[in-house]
Amino acid sequence: MKIITPAYILTPTELKKGLSVAFDRTIKAIDTAEHLYKQFPKAERIPCKPNSLLMPGLINAHVHLEFSANKTALQYGDFVPWLHSVIEHRDDLMQQCDQTRMHDAVMMMLHSGITTFGAVSSYGLDLEVAANAPQNVIFFNELIGSQANMADALFSDFLARLDASKSLQREGFYPAVAIHSPYSVHPILIKKALQRVHNESLRLSAHFMESSSEREWLDSNQGRFKKFFKDFLNQSHALCNANEFLVLFEKTPTLMTHVVHADTCELEQLAKASHTVIHCPVSNRLLGSGAINLDDLEQHGINWITATDGLSSNYTLNLFEEMKAALFMHADTPLLPLAKRLLESVTLNAAKALHLNSGAIDIGKDADMLLLELDSAPTEQIALHLILQHYPISSIFIHGTKVN
Repeated sequence: MKIITPAYILTPTELKKGLSVAFDRTIKAIDTAEHLYKQFPKAERIPCKPNSLLMPGLINAHVHLEFSANKTALQYGDFVPWLHSVIEHRDDLMQQCDQTRMHDAVMMMLHSGITTFGAVSSYGLDLEVAANAPQNVIFFNELIGSQANMADALFSDFLARLDASKSLQREGFYPAVAIHSPYSVHPILIKKALQRVHNESLRLSAHFMESSSEREWLDSNQGRFKKFFKDFLNQSHALCNANEFLVLFEKTPTLMTHVVHADTCELEQLAKASHTVIHCPVSNRLLGSGAINLDDLEQHGINWITATDGLSSNYTLNLFEEMKAALFMHADTPLLPLAKRLLESVTLNAAKALHLNSGAIDIGKDADMLLLELDSAPTEQIALHLILQHYPISSIFIHGTKVN
């Protein structure tokens, strides 16, 4: 048992003063230091500096570790040229992305306060690194493949990767499933994967409506995807439209990533099925996807969370930096309410979406916590200041164990 006595607690956007937290793997009590010392007389006492702030650890729900070697190899500015560059440089990037480089990406996340991340794995190259990460990890084995004549082979490969991740399952490491997108996965494969998700109660993620090219292709088999699919796959039409894709998921709450170009009808479908939207503002900007309308999501009652995506479409895996980008991207949204919503989107709301017992400093929650050192006493604008200032993180706790 440990008792930590910060000057302030933020949970996740409510500021509290004069309280201490008793915890082991989970948070056992929150009270004054005097009362907790009496209740747990043998507990280790953790003193804190003036203006210290205890807050929940951050949750990055969507990252691709397998592309961590990229810095300048890929072409930014528009989705389709970027996709061409991924195909052109994929083998080189995979070869360069060794265990050390992926471990460095994991440490980049840890040192910026990320205590849980969702690794979307296309090839299984990141399995060992993810399984040995100090953070909690949801390991999304990704299914991709649009050609019906390859369906059996593609699904066998997917199952082999899923089973490999299941063999390493432990507390804090959770095998899961990702469906790449409506344009890249045959409905036959999606149905088979969803059956596995239902049978084993696995978490599920997918990309949906990331680019205007995806919108045109799914709606009318036209646009810049037309030449891409003709040249690479000899495919002249989309596998399904957006509605047909969403119908497959209507009984399975899913983390739908990007969703920049969804229309009103699709937002209604997302809300009805209790899906969560993952917002990746830097990736959306670098790939020319535009900015999602967060107010539309909230008006439809759709939970949204914020993530970094991978280093194939970002320059960092720092969630504080990602939230800062979102602050400026959504310039028409009132500043302080947006800062609070962003902070909730990487703590409590992300935990709910991933079915995790974390995201808040509250009794019974996992003791995944950050201790920050502020310059001065916090104000009612603390959520905004946390995003803008990047205060030093002096201690990181995961399941109650200090990991830095």
